[in-house]
Amino acid sequence: MHLRPVAHHLLRAPLRRFGLFAIGLLALAGCAKVDILNALIPTRDVTITRDIAYGEGARRKLDIYVPKNVAANAPVIVFFYGGTWQTGAKGDYLFAAQALASIGAIVVVPDYRVYPQVTFPGFLDDGAAAVAWTFKNIAAYGGDTRSIFLAGHSAGAYIAIMLALDRDYLDKSGAPDAKLAGAIGISGPYDFLPLTRPDVKAIFEVVPDMAVTQPITYARADAPPLLLLHGGADNTVGIYNTEHLATRMRIVGGNVAAKIYDGLDHIDTVIALTPLFKSKGPLLADIAAFMTRNKAQ
Repeated sequence: MHLRPVAHHLLRAPLRRFGLFAIGLLALAGCAKVDILNALIPTRDVTITRDIAYGEGARRKLDIYVPKNVAANAPVIVFFYGGTWQTGAKGDYLFAAQALASIGAIVVVPDYRVYPQVTFPGFLDDGAAAVAWTFKNIAAYGGDTRSIFLAGHSAGAYIAIMLALDRDYLDKSGAPDAKLAGAIGISGPYDFLPLTRPDVKAIFEVVPDMAVTQPITYARADAPPLLLLHGGADNTVGIYNTEHLATRMRIVGGNVAAKIYDGLDHIDTVIALTPLFKSKGPLLADIAAFMTRNKAQ
């Protein structure tokens, strides 16, 4: 549920994709591999505004990516990164934000508090606060508040889908009338009881009824449209999470689409958003099509 394995994918990929500049970067001893990936991502077509406070504290800030040729009333994606609810930084996900901006969306990437600073539901409260800030302020950046989508990878997908399904978080955040256009979960955990990992137990076993921690508990017919994407070779977050939630949503009459990408593992599904690794799978195109179907007309 974290980004560290991206190093393996970068070093495994054909160097001819990267050119001489990339070869030089890969040769730098001690350079973080996610920094290498971000260095290879062009940002000339986006305007980035960093470290906007959506609440108090260092972990309650967000970055905004606005395409320079953005259309009027552009759709908006609030993207939550993964990290097992324990690690992560918004700056590491420039590559994902730029990719999502390339399909015409204004992209908001929040930091949020993680364990041990908080346990469940602290990161959900922060996510809801970031979404509430977006509803209240994104029009000033050209965004359409009628077309706000949530998205995330891994633990970030958990946050995005949980906020879409359980209305209480947004209601308590100060955006009670917020209506999401949809939510996109990439390789997310949505139905992961019983807990087996000690570090994850410490985060979630703080409530008497563990069912309240599971997105699948809140599947409902009137939920925003969901797009659930997962790699067929994911050994970090089991495919059954996506399959179970998709099945439950269909049973209750909800709007859900699910797609499994053969051969992709847990990290493949997020780096496949980028131009360097788009041959791994059409995730970005599938996200763009989902947004086109569900954004305000």
